[in-house]
Amino acid sequence: MTPREVLALCRERDVKTVDLRFVDFPGVWQHTTIPVKHLTEDIFEDGLGFDGSSIRGWQVIHESDMLIVPQPATAFVDPFTELTTLNLICNIHEPITGESYSRDPRNIAIKSVNYLNSSGIADTAYFGPEAEFFIFDDIRYDQNQHEGYYHIDSCEGQWNRGRVESPNLGYKIRHKEGYFPVPPADQLMDVRNDMMQTMIQCGIDVECQHHEVATGGQSEIDLRFAELVTMADQMMMYKYIVKNTARKHGKTVTFMPKPLYGDNGSGMHTHLSLWRDDQPLFAGDGYAGLSDMAMYAIGGLLRHAPSLLAFTNPTTNSYKRLVPGYEAPVNLAYSQRNRSAACRIPMYSASPKSKRIEFRCPDPSCNPYLAFAALLMAAIDGIQNKISPGDPLDKNIYDLPPEEARAVPKTPGSLEAALDALEEDHDYLMRGDVFTEDVIETWIQYKRVHEVDALRLRPHPFEFCMYYDL
Repeated sequence: MTPREVLALCRERDVKTVDLRFVDFPGVWQHTTIPVKHLTEDIFEDGLGFDGSSIRGWQVIHESDMLIVPQPATAFVDPFTELTTLNLICNIHEPITGESYSRDPRNIAIKSVNYLNSSGIADTAYFGPEAEFFIFDDIRYDQNQHEGYYHIDSCEGQWNRGRVESPNLGYKIRHKEGYFPVPPADQLMDVRNDMMQTMIQCGIDVECQHHEVATGGQSEIDLRFAELVTMADQMMMYKYIVKNTARKHGKTVTFMPKPLYGDNGSGMHTHLSLWRDDQPLFAGDGYAGLSDMAMYAIGGLLRHAPSLLAFTNPTTNSYKRLVPGYEAPVNLAYSQRNRSAACRIPMYSASPKSKRIEFRCPDPSCNPYLAFAALLMAAIDGIQNKISPGDPLDKNIYDLPPEEARAVPKTPGSLEAALDALEEDHDYLMRGDVFTEDVIETWIQYKRVHEVDALRLRPHPFEFCMYYDL
């Protein structure tokens, strides 16, 4: 869609306001709204000014002026606003030079695709994330100097089997038994259908929706794979649509990786494939039908996984999900079909076009622009340096004898450890000026100060259960 076509769409749909959206450093959409009469073709070139110092991880107060530049191909009509509103995803530029801002996550994603093209390896990187989330009925939480707590509730929650509901109709989903039950056990089908239909209405190609493994409303809506930047845009739309549809139904959604103790967390298994001239490059006659290029890409992902997780699993809560011995893929190995390995090669189809790598560590708390860009850069490094992934591990890793299990490398055990790994291993991210030094340094500093240290300094409610009577 061109700027002129966007203006025509505004007239056709009788748009009243235009919402300009961009993603902050941690990965949350921000916005500003203008009357439709102020949307001109010039704005798509010149942008609009705003204060970048108020955005997390961005400019300092004395260098705060920034430009927000709408991208016409991202236009979609907002399905939730009372006034007819057109949404446009934007890039961020420096006002003096006009150059793309180095810490704009969307700009980093664009640069990663440009680097792929300049490398000659491929001309397209397709991504297919599978984002899971919880739909709750009620959430209360607080933390201050003298108290800290959270309270979650769900009509499906196993803990509500004995609650007086006048009447309680039963059909509460047991822990780890939420995968694919039909209604009435699945009480959220209509909500997810509404989410799915709204996504389709906004131009997103949805493949399916279903209940996920955990009790308490865990859900998943799968999208058809798309080019890297487009898919990152769609993941931001996905979160917006899911949260606002839930709110419309009087419910609340979280993409927090591990909100419930004792049940599955929410991951975002991410599928990756490279193509050139509309031909798949990961199909071959090697292990699991993979090409040498695909094997080297796996090698890059496994080699750099500890530092990758600083972007793909970027919260302290992420590592409540990535715990050895449970459902999450903490073992840095690869296998066909085996879901206990960090890298899996799906075997649903023999078609070369379906051949891809699934990296199972990520979770939906990540900034998709940064996560996808980092994954692509790790895969490229593996291909360029012909990094061998070693032998596959076609066993249930959780059943290995202790001596064999110890030999399998593991993911970092905390956000702090992942940030330490990123500090030591980030040269592969900086090739082609994709991730700049200021991006890496700012990310590490922001996460350490605002998340790692913030949690470390506060007593945890469970510590009172363990230690109060000492």
